[in-house]
Amino acid sequence: MLEYRISDWDDAYANGVNIARSDRWPEAWTRPAEAFRDTLLSAGRAKLDLAYGERPRNRLDLFLPEGSAKGLVVFVHGGFWLQTDKSVWSHLAAGAIASGFAVAMPSYTLCPEVRIAEIVREVAAAIGEAAKRVEGPLMLTGHSAGGHLASRMVTATSPLAPHVQQRIRNVVSISGLHDLRPLLSTAMNEKLALDEAEALAESPALLRPMENTRITCWVGGSERAEFLRQTALLANIWTGLGATTAEVVEPNKHHFDILDGLTDAAHPLTRTLLSA
Repeated sequence: MLEYRISDWDDAYANGVNIARSDRWPEAWTRPAEAFRDTLLSAGRAKLDLAYGERPRNRLDLFLPEGSAKGLVVFVHGGFWLQTDKSVWSHLAAGAIASGFAVAMPSYTLCPEVRIAEIVREVAAAIGEAAKRVEGPLMLTGHSAGGHLASRMVTATSPLAPHVQQRIRNVVSISGLHDLRPLLSTAMNEKLALDEAEALAESPALLRPMENTRITCWVGGSERAEFLRQTALLANIWTGLGATTAEVVEPNKHHFDILDGLTDAAHPLTRTLLSA
């Protein structure tokens, strides 16, 4: 029998130091993101820095396809609720845009200025604002902490308005963090300020999914063991609670390049996200 116990929680959730040539990022994202925004701005198909709240980071970018949109995708960025913003990820809208969907990408206030529970409320407000601007089915996705935030939107305690909830057809959590309790043991919790009560209240894996939830938990085969476990965890638990679930481990992908599939309309990640 093989026994396993985590002794270094910081290393368990550390991506950069455990990925070869990790110094490529974030430039490997920011440069194509800027080029993508410039292209759609010049075509009149980008609306940037739309306000959805009063705080400085309560802004979203909306990218539009040619012609009428088939529906709306919302991508929520990661960064352990501590880093990055919407400008880093714009190019990841390319696959959905080419498929005829509009894509909204919000920023949100980061910890430690606010707690994770407040970020959850901000993301719900961003989705609500984007949904006012684009009709049709709604697909949610997010990466890492963004995967947590996307899946949190389809829990029984979702802060989304009922009429927005009813439009959601599919969720894809990419390398998502679905049980926040392990993060209590990390150094980053000095800034997250998570306690047991908030971890229990904000962990999708510890909550019931809303009725008719359809979710795919997607992760790279070369990711840290904790991200593989967190992915399997939500798919497993929500299957037992009536959700339609799938778990996909994409071979030879790590925590950073797992996102590449979103740039390609034909990639299984994009096709899975847009399926209804």
